[in-house]
Amino acid sequence: MAAESVSERYRAVCGQQGVKINPLVLEKLEKSSTTRSFTLKLAGSSEQKLCDDDVSALSKCLQDNRTVTGLDLRYNNITDGGVGHLEELLEVEDSPLRSLDLTFNDILADGAEVLAACLQGNNTLLSLRLSGNKLGNAGAMRLAQMLQVNRTLQELQLADCDLETPAVIALAIALKHNPVLRSVDLSRPLLFSLQEEWAVHFSEMFGVNGRLAELHLGKMGLTDTGVERLAEGLKQNRSLRYLDLRCNHVTHDGAQHLAGVLRHNTSLQVLDLSANRIEDVGAEHLSGALSWPGCVLTELSVCRNNIRTKGLLSVAQALVNNPTLTHVYIWGNHPEEPACLAFRELISSGRLSPQHTDVRPYQVDGHVFLAEVWQSLRKHVYSADGDGQDSDDAAAPDEPDPRPDCSS
Repeated sequence: MAAESVSERYRAVCGQQGVKINPLVLEKLEKSSTTRSFTLKLAGSSEQKLCDDDVSALSKCLQDNRTVTGLDLRYNNITDGGVGHLEELLEVEDSPLRSLDLTFNDILADGAEVLAACLQGNNTLLSLRLSGNKLGNAGAMRLAQMLQVNRTLQELQLADCDLETPAVIALAIALKHNPVLRSVDLSRPLLFSLQEEWAVHFSEMFGVNGRLAELHLGKMGLTDTGVERLAEGLKQNRSLRYLDLRCNHVTHDGAQHLAGVLRHNTSLQVLDLSANRIEDVGAEHLSGALSWPGCVLTELSVCRNNIRTKGLLSVAQALVNNPTLTHVYIWGNHPEEPACLAFRELISSGRLSPQHTDVRPYQVDGHVFLAEVWQSLRKHVYSADGDGQDSDDAAAPDEPDPRPDCSS
C-alpha cells in the first residue's frame, strides 16, 4: 500500500468516525516509507497527545498495512478503551506488528487484560512496553498467565506499574517456564513486605532459565538478604548478561555476595549498582572479583555509593588487572586526589576511554580533580527489533539516561 493511500485512508476513517484529524498522525503517515518496514513514532509531547479516538482511527487505517512493524505510542493519553482498538491490529492473523510501546499512558488492569488475551494467540509481537501504566496486581497477574502460553514475546517492560508482591512472584514463576523472553523490567513495584519472598522465586528462576539475558530490578527495596538469595541462583545461571540493581539498599555485604557471583558466573557482562551504599569495603569486594581470572564483566556502575578514595583506588586497580572491563562509572562518590590521579592515568593511557566513563580529570593550581561527564551505563544489551537479534548498541554511550532519579 502506497504511503499516500495510507494517509488518505486515515483521512477517510476520521471522516467516517467523526474524529478530528490529528496533525501529528497525518504528518507521520504522509512521510512514512512505502516499501521498507518501520516503526511509526507517535510519542506524545506537551503540545500534542493522542487519545483513544486517535488510536481507533489509526488502528483501522493500518489494518491492511504490512510496512508498519512497530508502534511507538509513549507519553499519550491512551486508556483501556484505546487498548481495545489496538486489539484489532494484534488479533489479525500474521500481524505485522513486532513492537508496541505504550509507556506512560493511562492504561489500567482492564487494558492489561485485553493485551494478555490478544498475546495468548499472537505469534508475531516481540516487544511490549507498558512501564508507567498503573496496571496493578490484577493486570500483571493476567500478563503472567499469558507468559505461560505465549512463545514469541521477547521483551516485557513493567516498571512503575504498581505491581505488588503476588504479581512479582507470579512473573518470576512464569519466567521459570517461558523459554523465549530475553529482557524484563520490573523496577519500582509496590512491595510492602520486608521478607523479600520474591527474591527467593527469582533465585529459583535463575537456576532453570537459560534464555533471559537482561533483568531490571531497580527500586525494589532490595537488601543484602535479598541479594544473598539472588546470588544463589545467579551462580548457576549461564544466560543473564545485564543485571540492574540500581536504587536499592545494597551495602558491602550485598556487594560481597555479588563478588561471589562474578567469580562463578560466566555470562554476566553488565552490572548496575548505582545509588546503593556499598562503600569502600563493597568496592574492594567487587574489585577483587573483577581481578579474578575468568571474570567476564565488561561494564560496571557504582555511582553514588558513598565510596571514598580507598574503594575507588581498588576499582582503578581492577581496570589495570582485568582487560575485559571497559566501562566504569563512578560519579557521585568521594574521590580524593590519589583516586583522581589514578583515573587520570587510566584515561590518559587509553586504558579507560573517555566515552566509557562519567568522569573527566582536570587540574587547578597543581591539583587534580574529577568533573562529571553526562554519560552513563547503557540501558539495554538486548533489543527486540524486527529480526529479534541482540543489539549491543541499544543506547549510545552519551545518550542521556531518561530513567527516574535514583536519589529519591
